[in-house]
Formats: sequence, C-alpha cells, structure tokens
Amino acid sequence: MNHAYCERCGAKLVTMELGGRPRGVCGECGRVRYHNPLPVAAAVVLNDRREVLLVRRRNEPHSGEWCLPTGFAEIDETIEEAALRELREETGVEGRVHRLLTARSLADDYYGDLLFVCFEVEKAGGNEVPGDDAETIAYRPLSELPPLAFDAHTEAVRVCEALYREPWAIQDSFIRLYSDGSAGMLSDALVVLVEEHADEICDRWMEVVRSSRTTPSYRRSDFAEIRRAGRQALSQFRAWMTESGRDQEVEAFYAGVGRRRADQGFGLWEVISALTLLRKEIWTFARQRQVLSSLTDVYRVMELADRMVFFFDKALFHTARGYLAAGRG
Repeated sequence: MNHAYCERCGAKLVTMELGGRPRGVCGECGRVRYHNPLPVAAAVVLNDRREVLLVRRRNEPHSGEWCLPTGFAEIDETIEEAALRELREETGVEGRVHRLLTARSLADDYYGDLLFVCFEVEKAGGNEVPGDDAETIAYRPLSELPPLAFDAHTEAVRVCEALYREPWAIQDSFIRLYSDGSAGMLSDALVVLVEEHADEICDRWMEVVRSSRTTPSYRRSDFAEIRRAGRQALSQFRAWMTESGRDQEVEAFYAGVGRRRADQGFGLWEVISALTLLRKEIWTFARQRQVLSSLTDVYRVMELADRMVFFFDKALFHTARGYLAAGRG
C-alpha cells in the first residue's frame, strides 16, 4: 500500500506536527503512521576454543566484510526466534538463546535506522555450512577479531568476552594448578605479597610457636637460628612456589631443617607442628590481605590454599626424612 495512504482504512494521510515531529495522520480514522527503526537480530556463538562464529557477507551492503550471523526480524516471529533463524540460515548451526548481550540503535547508509538486538547463543546442533548469503563462515579467536561490518556487532562480541573474562581466568589458573607449569596463576599476586611481608609473617609465627603447647621446645631462648630458617623459607616462598627446577633446593633446605632439629633434641612431632603453624600463618595473612569483592578474589585465596597444601606436603616429607636420617646417623 502506498505510504501516502492509511494502512487501516485506505484514506489519504495528512502531515501534522505531533510530539515535535512531522507525522502522517489519517484524515478519516486518525491513525498515526510512525517511522520506526528496523529490528535486526544477531547471534554471538562461541566454541570451546574461545572463538566466535563469523560470516563473510556475499551481498551488499558490506559485501566481503565479516559480521555476526544477523538479519531482520519477520512479522510473525520474536526477536529471539529471528536470531536463531538467521543463525541457522547463514551457518547451518542450530542454537539456543543463552542471554541478551546488547540492544543498540545504528544509522546505516543503506538501510536507514536500525535497532540491533544481539544475543549470546549456544550451539545446540547442526553443522557449520555457509548459507546462500555467505561467502564463507569461520570461527575466529576473540584476540584476533577482524573489523566487523557493524559497530553493534563488535560491541556485542566485546560485551560477551567481558562476561567470560573472570570465569576463563579462573579456569586457566585451575588448569595450571594441576599441570607441570606453576607460573601465571591467579594466586601469584598473593605469593608475592607473602614474600614481601616475610618479616611480619615470621614474627607472627614466632609468637605462635613459642606459646603453642604443640611446640614446647621452641620456647628456648636460642631462637635466632630457628627464626633465620623461618625467614629464609618465607623469603624464598615465591621462587619455590612458582619457578620450575627448584625441587632439589627445596628438598635440601627442609631436609637440613629436619637434621638440625633432630640434633637440637626437638621432637619430630614438634617440628611437624611448627611447619604446620607456619603454613597457617601464611594462609591467615594472605586471607586477611585479600579483599573478597569478586569471584576471582575468592578463588585466588582458595587456590593459594591448595598450592600451599601441595608445597608443605613436600616440605614436611623432606623435613621428616632429614630428621630421621640424623637419628640413624
């Protein structure tokens, strides 16, 4: 129907000033014709490699440029259904809407005013095959995102990436925790903090072992050597916790502690208790210094606790081995 006529009754429209804008108004039934932006749906689909599914456009506008699977919503579908339909038509992927990412207006030279509504969509089936409107499709790393045809698409991808930044950081750090590599973990910042405050932690530990009923021999006045050993352990905490190839150094240090305590007449149970109390003081210090304002902060503290368990298990083993070896000597 001609835009000069009413879509309801067919009468001619007249131009009137309404709400500060010129609008077409039906002279018969009073229906107002509004010019609204066209709704466009888009889907952000990520794979397990943290790559986003993109389409290289075959047709104008923006032919040859990359974009998200995208298209106009039809009259008989919701905006979510439009996003899933366009994803299926352009890439062969069946999807499931996970969440809304962005809704942004955009003035396009070709289409005019558009309203982009972008969703994160989880792949639920299908195979990645380019549709008729696509030259090709590809998963591209988020760190190597090419220029996209529409700014609203770039914004949606970056918003989605930001939503995963924290869980991905935790996931990466967790994988490193149980792998051969130990550097680059979220708790490294707390490990450095412990080393920087070695004197403070050592003083707190000395007070505890001198007063604990589990370490009576540590109440002796000749405490200088014991404090030096505790201070050395803390000053090397970062290197021993994060650097590979330090196992022999750690073994030699704690075996030496065990031998010296045996020679000094300490009970093995006291030596083990003292090391356990040192671990507790390190943990208490780190927990008190870490502000728990996010999930990452909580994980960082818990990860440090796990790393300390692994480390002090080795320390206790080598200390006990050195102690018992001295007894046999």
